Amino acid sequence: MIPKNQVAQSSVRIQRKSRREFLKWTSIGATGMILGVQLGCSNAEEFLTGSPEANYQPNIWVNINGTGEVSIVTHRSEMGTGIRTSLPLVIADEMEADWKQVKLVQAVGDSKYGDQNTDGSYSIRMFFIPLRQIGATVRHMMKMAAAREWNVDVSECTAENHKVMHTSGKILGYGYLAEKATDLEVPDVSTISLKDPSEFKYITKKTSIYDLKDIVTGKARFGLDAAPEGAKIAVVARNPEAGAGISSFDDTEASQITGVQKIFQLEAPGFPTNYDQALGGVVIVADNTWSALKAKSALKVNWTSGRNADYDSAQFDADMLNRVGKSGKIRREQGNVNQALRGASKVISSSFKVPLLSHAPMEPPCAVAHVTSGQAEVWAPVQDPQWTRRAVAAALGYDESQVTVYVTLLGGAFGRKSKPDFAVEAALVSRETNMPIKLMWTREDDIRHDFYHFPCAQHLEVGIDDSNKVTGWLHRSVFPPIGGTVSLDAREPASFEISMGLVDLPYNIENVCCETQEAPAKVRIGWLRSVANIHHAFAVGCTLDEVAEARGVDPAQNLLDLLGHDRIIDFPSLSEEFWNYNEKVEDFPWDTARFRNVIETARDKSGWGKSLSAGRGMGIAAHRSFLTYVACVVEVEVADDGSITIPSVHYAVDCGVPVNPERIRSQFEGGAAFATSIALKSEISVSGGAIEQSNFHDYQVARMQDAPMETEVHIIESQEKPTGVGEPPVPPYIPALCNAIYAATGQRIHELPVKLA
Repeated sequence: MIPKNQVAQSSVRIQRKSRREFLKWTSIGATGMILGVQLGCSNAEEFLTGSPEANYQPNIWVNINGTGEVSIVTHRSEMGTGIRTSLPLVIADEMEADWKQVKLVQAVGDSKYGDQNTDGSYSIRMFFIPLRQIGATVRHMMKMAAAREWNVDVSECTAENHKVMHTSGKILGYGYLAEKATDLEVPDVSTISLKDPSEFKYITKKTSIYDLKDIVTGKARFGLDAAPEGAKIAVVARNPEAGAGISSFDDTEASQITGVQKIFQLEAPGFPTNYDQALGGVVIVADNTWSALKAKSALKVNWTSGRNADYDSAQFDADMLNRVGKSGKIRREQGNVNQALRGASKVISSSFKVPLLSHAPMEPPCAVAHVTSGQAEVWAPVQDPQWTRRAVAAALGYDESQVTVYVTLLGGAFGRKSKPDFAVEAALVSRETNMPIKLMWTREDDIRHDFYHFPCAQHLEVGIDDSNKVTGWLHRSVFPPIGGTVSLDAREPASFEISMGLVDLPYNIENVCCETQEAPAKVRIGWLRSVANIHHAFAVGCTLDEVAEARGVDPAQNLLDLLGHDRIIDFPSLSEEFWNYNEKVEDFPWDTARFRNVIETARDKSGWGKSLSAGRGMGIAAHRSFLTYVACVVEVEVADDGSITIPSVHYAVDCGVPVNPERIRSQFEGGAAFATSIALKSEISVSGGAIEQSNFHDYQVARMQDAPMETEVHIIESQEKPTGVGEPPVPPYIPALCNAIYAATGQRIHELPVKLA
């Protein structure tokens, strides 16, 4: 979710090493991808399989053994998105592997796999072409091996479903051929043909996630399931104020609890802090979780105060709301907004507020670490195992080669587990105790010590002239930036944050001005699913609904009217700070025709405009985030007591090539539930520098009765480059829901969570 300094290139270079060893290693970076291979051979015993001991590893991603089993490395973290399935599926499709004979192997944290950070909805768009090229190369080499075996030209051979067939009808299986490809010349990638999309067997087709059965039957291994032999349980009592320290503590009573092994202080880093630093506190190590938690509650700790002890969120938010009504730093300007507003016959003026939010994944942060002299092993549900490896190594004073990070399944994350602070904490405790340690965060720890989604205040003014045309758009936004967590100097939103729904306004309005103001981070701020798109899409989408009413135009038609003629928007010329999710605009242009199409599709598929009974309403909104175009229609029913039910949601999604439609639908269904929490339930408040919420009784999330009853996801068929789907469901849903509430009740929503009068 945060910008990368380097964007991987979608190119592959295959390099000859020797007749016995070639393509030995793979790396993805600015120079592309290099495939490496370790080969072995034995005499084939059957036409489909070979010796069970045979193994052919054409690159670090794929291994084929003599029985025909294909092992594919999955190098991203599985947290419910299905990416652990989708990326290997791309390789399997291109190499013509039978998915039933594929085994997935989770990669440890290692730079040889390229970027492993499962964040920012960019796994598919980053690796789609490189992984296709890897699979296609393996397929071609199977054909080469068969052609040599038959003494025919490779053009006479076809690979299909784990086998190579000759025009004569002869067939050799991948298991058999695994023994025959040892000394083949590796073809240049430019000579390798990728499949025509019409030939896809798995890509764009419905495929269940690889781990589905294990998850359903309880066999899947999540972070909380990791438990090396002899591991002790550790919990940490932390200062309620982020980064503040300890004056003293009394562990007399806590030490007497049966099972307690050790109690000691872990130094706090102060504030601001880094994302990979442990928060510090008093550590309790015990034989079991119950003893550790009892000892934690028995501790008597005198906490010190830090620089944020005076932080009161209500006061802070009120100050942001007051200041956002005044001029700020201009981040995009075209025409003369002030003149347009002065000359308007109607001016819509609205202010919006979004509170602090917590990630609150169902599985709180946790990690197992075993640190010995010169070696460290970590088992954890982390989104970025390479960052975790670097952070643990730095904290211990080790070289990265001395640290191994094993990635488990993640029980939810939403950006929280991309920060490796909890894994570092586990490693430090293990070193201190000289024991394998399972570090546990309770739900209270998770809610009170998160990297929170920032609060935000916004002000919008829109001018409409005598001819009913929108002539001016003023949008001001103020929020503490993510960078404020690590630097006191970071008080203004960064370019990537304002390019999430502020400066990238796509509507064809002559006079536009976007401004921001400074705001300091007062708690740990981090990226949460959809990041700044959440609050910007909320304010923009609700304001557009107000514009439609003021113009006397249907809300869906209003969006299409304002969008104007189909065009590619040159955003870099409109704002020097425009950021395109780390992609070149020529590769992923802002195409209003695609945006128009999702609006029209959502409108038509949802039954927009149908007659509804009293207390029911429909709302629409659209937003582009993470390079994906999404429109959303939400239908609500509001009871006399103000309770809200959501009978239906309709999404229209243009994410380029829909690599795994089943997971796209799942992501949007889950995204609707996640966004429902933000819109109707969730809010973090702070008093005296301390978080006031502690668990799900006071930090509410959507429950089964709150979630949409039916979510329809209409995927646009496309051959455009694939884009992200993990985060784009959230931004347009929230304003669509709020607009539906207005249609049902007549009450405009300007503050989250929704509080009906």
